[in-house]
Amino acid sequence: MTNVLRPTRAALHGQFRRDLEPALQIESGERVSCQTLDVMWGMGQHPLEGNWRPKFEPRGGERDDGPALCGPVAIRGARPGQMLEIELEEIRPATWGWTFAGDNGFNGPLIRALGLADEPSTLLRWELDPDALIGVSELGQRVELQPFLGIIGMPADVDGWQTGWFPRRTGGNMDCRALVRGTKLFLPIEVDGALVSLGDGHARQGDGEVAASAIECMMERVTLRYTLRDDIAESMPHAWTPQGWVTLGFDRDLDRAVEQALDGILRLIARELDVSRGVALALASAVVDLRITQLVNGVRGVHAVWPHGSLG
Repeated sequence: MTNVLRPTRAALHGQFRRDLEPALQIESGERVSCQTLDVMWGMGQHPLEGNWRPKFEPRGGERDDGPALCGPVAIRGARPGQMLEIELEEIRPATWGWTFAGDNGFNGPLIRALGLADEPSTLLRWELDPDALIGVSELGQRVELQPFLGIIGMPADVDGWQTGWFPRRTGGNMDCRALVRGTKLFLPIEVDGALVSLGDGHARQGDGEVAASAIECMMERVTLRYTLRDDIAESMPHAWTPQGWVTLGFDRDLDRAVEQALDGILRLIARELDVSRGVALALASAVVDLRITQLVNGVRGVHAVWPHGSLG
């Protein structure tokens, strides 16, 4: 069964909250197909001139103070301690996008270190072909699109509103470009119902998201299957992707984020190959890549990649 979730007023918000009313309730194993706004609440398919990015209205208050999120989706029977498997079956971008390069409020130190503090911000617009998966900038550059969702996550088990801008152990603004179509993402559940929200569509992004944004876009359609898992005991997000296993770490301290991502990949190698943690570290040193996921969300992200077939 495929459920449909549309970006209506009742289904849009900018922050996570453990007692937010679900926009949709489903059973474990069911699919949800939805459309998302861009991260700054832009909507509609418009030409790249004039009023090219009208924003969703009405908005206001703490609920909407953050990136445009669609949801939450409640999974019946979900409870703290379980893992939620999210299979990304379809990710289709809209026909336009944009990239902002400048101080976004979190990356000021980086902008200053690069000598760009006195430079005007740049807004680069893109035409996107979701069938050919090609993007063309207004300056004529062409790129192959690799669409993914910057934000997939659930609230933590704490009171009040929780910012949608930061990643956490329950997901959120992870901005990991490895999470493309065909991925199975695993997130720890902390609240009853799970309450999954998503948004921040990216047509393409480099590791690091160095300009503070990717090719930001609406998603015309994303289809995800949600399945509750009781057989996985992990404390951080990880994923099976078409390229390999991926584990993620998040912290304001980049070294700490590295430790989290590396710990996750060692646990995976030890589990999958039935080897000791010391042997897993030796093997990881031969085949695992550590990558900076993003530097611009206020909380640093690192992901470790164990390519499929790299260890026979």
